[in-house]
Amino acid sequence: MIETERLLLRGWREADLAPFHAMGQDAEAMRYLGPPTSRDETRWTLNRAQACQAEHGHCQWAIERKSDGAFLGYCGLKPGDAPMRGEIEIGWQLDRRVWGHGYAREAAAASIAWGWRNLAVPSIAAVTVPANRRSWGLMERLGMIRFPEEDFRYPDLTPGEPPRAHILYRIARPGLWKRAA
Repeated sequence: MIETERLLLRGWREADLAPFHAMGQDAEAMRYLGPPTSRDETRWTLNRAQACQAEHGHCQWAIERKSDGAFLGYCGLKPGDAPMRGEIEIGWQLDRRVWGHGYAREAAAASIAWGWRNLAVPSIAAVTVPANRRSWGLMERLGMIRFPEEDFRYPDLTPGEPPRAHILYRIARPGLWKRAA
């Protein structure tokens, strides 16, 4: 478990399924992530996070607000998917009702700090679509740097949709490297 001033990043619980599924039904919250999720898809994602935690000791953890125990979304680290295979990827999604309160930044900064303490990796990567300004803006506020030469087209999750452009950011382990912006 990771504790910040206002949040707990923790393993997933059965009680997280209902609020996580409700978050996946919010069209605005899912705008850049894909279509609304079915309950089975939500269950699969929760199970996948639990399996990742069991296998690797980390995952995209559930975010709980300490003041009231509310489920706010998820944030954390997982092994990267193609084209980031072999890297660690950070990702997040929060319930739209808590956007704008700094929770994503707080959770992401804590996840990155945990990664530096616990994982022997030179960098942590993140991806989003170019239109998701909130997400890449957070990446930049975290000190992540965009690698435009590594932008890629990723197949959408909806069958029949054309691949969508994605942009790639990384943050280096402190002291390892710097890249001119």
